[in-house]
Amino acid sequence: MAHFSTPDAPRFSVEVYQNEYLPEGGREVNAIITVTSAGGGATAGPPIPAPAHGGHEDAPGTYDSASGRGGGSPSAAVVIMVDCSGSMDYPPTKMRHARDATAAAIDTVRDGVAFSVVAGTHKAVEIFPGGGRLAIADPLTRAQAKEALRSLSPGGGTAIGTWLLQADLLFDSTDAAIRHGILLTDGRNEHEEPQRLRTVLDACAGRFTCDARGVGTDWEVEEVTGIAAALLGTADIVADPAGLAADFTRMMETAMGKEIADISLRLWTPKGAEVAYVKQVAPTVEDLTARRVEAGPRAGDYPTGSWGDESRDYHLCVRVPAAEVGQEMLAARISLVQPVPDGVGSPPSPLAQGLVRAVWTDDLAVSTAMNPQVAHYTGQAELAQAIKQGMNARKSGDAEQATAKLGRAVQLAAASGNEDTAKLLAKVVDVLDVAAGTVRLKAKVAEADEMTLETRSTKTVRVKK
Repeated sequence: MAHFSTPDAPRFSVEVYQNEYLPEGGREVNAIITVTSAGGGATAGPPIPAPAHGGHEDAPGTYDSASGRGGGSPSAAVVIMVDCSGSMDYPPTKMRHARDATAAAIDTVRDGVAFSVVAGTHKAVEIFPGGGRLAIADPLTRAQAKEALRSLSPGGGTAIGTWLLQADLLFDSTDAAIRHGILLTDGRNEHEEPQRLRTVLDACAGRFTCDARGVGTDWEVEEVTGIAAALLGTADIVADPAGLAADFTRMMETAMGKEIADISLRLWTPKGAEVAYVKQVAPTVEDLTARRVEAGPRAGDYPTGSWGDESRDYHLCVRVPAAEVGQEMLAARISLVQPVPDGVGSPPSPLAQGLVRAVWTDDLAVSTAMNPQVAHYTGQAELAQAIKQGMNARKSGDAEQATAKLGRAVQLAAASGNEDTAKLLAKVVDVLDVAAGTVRLKAKVAEADEMTLETRSTKTVRVKK
């Protein structure tokens, strides 16, 4: 394990868990990489006093990057995108809960953080502060923003790509290092082509992170989880709109805890080796393999987004050239880096490093033993896949396939101690034998239970120490 730190930044550490022993001719090396960041200083500056009346022409507490006014450069920026389409009027309490949740999130924004609220329909309208700017959070701007929420009213369509583009424009107006979006929708993205949303997500990837929430049960799971996956955020369902305020508060508290942005997992492999895959496996399963950006000879960067005090696990699989008994090699070097924008300046110093080794042996017992961490997360990834396949089969009417896949999911959830997922599965199937994975599909399943299982299927539990 190696770790480095810079002043006022979190201290990163990397731990590698693997069975480094391969049989003669063996080529596949698996390792779990635990990355932990801790001990950073607070990113917000001191509270900014509310400006006296009769000040300059900028709106109170707004940040103007062109003039540099507004209390100096904010360290973080947040844009809250609230669905205000016509469906938010059914039931009428839904819009009220969305307003209350947004107010709760605004109350959680730290002093000195830049923020904005956008109303999303078939267009994107800045509710606060307006004018393509961000406000700087202080007691006055928070009060003004909450007052502005009164204008949030349902009406119009849903064009989520347009909301995200507006957020990107707002983030462009600030040089804040940490940029975080919160997006709430209650319906499907019906007022723009699916390809447009994919194009927007590709354009916004790496520019800001975004948590996505679906409220009620009329939205599309793949759309909401796809937004979160592309923008390295979290996705969840809030089936009952009354739960929005608590969820928004938790999301904003997490966002306010982020202290360093744009961290990449840099992977160097020796000549002849190739990366089979790189996946985040805790706290959720997320395949990062296709998101590699080349970073010099035999090295590539995989984005991980912003970090606060937290720990995440990654599963790395590397194929190395076959070798004879007694030989050993460095299969991969893992570094945590904060890439230099547009390659300006000298290469970044690693924030932490870890090594993955390969050693060839003729001891069958040693070479066939599976590292407990690797085994656990291989099972968790299979669990997420089994749920997805089982729920898709259930929807298409293939009861036999659905029963087999969801039965396997029940078995894996129990074996790994993933109690939350086991409880969600029990709302979709009757469990007859946990150990054998014997289940019977329930005849009637509440739509909220079905969508909750699908949305949370990638959430994992960590290895019990």
